[in-house]
Amino acid sequence: MEVVSENKSHGGRQLIVRHVSLATGTDMTFSIFLPPQAEEAGRLPVVWYLSGLTCTHANVTEKGEYRAACAQHGLIFVAPDTSPRGPDVPTAPEGQWDFGLGAGFYVDATQEPWAKHYRMWSYVTEELPALVVGEFPADGYRQGIMGHSMGGHGALTVALTSPESFRSVSAFAPIVAPGQVPWGQKALAGYLGDDRAAWRKHDAVALIEDGARIPELLVDVGDADPFIEKELRPELLERACAAAGIPLTLRRQPGYDHSYYFISTFMADHLAWHAERLRGG
Repeated sequence: MEVVSENKSHGGRQLIVRHVSLATGTDMTFSIFLPPQAEEAGRLPVVWYLSGLTCTHANVTEKGEYRAACAQHGLIFVAPDTSPRGPDVPTAPEGQWDFGLGAGFYVDATQEPWAKHYRMWSYVTEELPALVVGEFPADGYRQGIMGHSMGGHGALTVALTSPESFRSVSAFAPIVAPGQVPWGQKALAGYLGDDRAAWRKHDAVALIEDGARIPELLVDVGDADPFIEKELRPELLERACAAAGIPLTLRRQPGYDHSYYFISTFMADHLAWHAERLRGG
């Protein structure tokens, strides 16, 4: 593990870290903010943030405006990359920004040529958490997860699959039903093949329909988001949660779009929501 950079912010430490990943077979880079409380004894709750299409760890690190709230609440904030990268990592033909590099969709690919490196599910659910808990004062028993767009999809599916590992989950403009929308159908078919039964394990709405449960959920989406009707479909999540009895706070924010201007506006709300649920031992 190599600390690429370190900066002081809000009394804490913002680190960019690179390490060799066994899951992806590549070097991977993530950002981690350690609030000032990390200098004291004891472990702190951790919030994982999964980013969206075309992003790296840097997007939220530079534009997410999370550090003040994390310092206030004593939260460690970790943002991994969205896909493996490197000279041997395949990607989609030029111009296909919604598949390949920067578009790992948080699945373990089974199809060639993606299967060797595109193992983002194992990376974000097993390898990276073990590394962070082992190397930093992060409490593996007090974890929350959140994400944006493709990362919102990832956060929802990870939490629904392992509800015992996450006390809180929220999302900004998530892709809630990838099996029913173009972005998701392209990615799931490309990485997992044509067996739609395999897709359901990586589809939040399908997981809820198939019996997965979480205690509650916070979702924000902008009503001026250009992807809301075709790709995000928040009404499908609303319907699934209502049928399953999952308390969902779905806030349609007037005038907001899909950008980090939207995310940064409501980031503090989400972190306060996570902090409340991550208190205690």
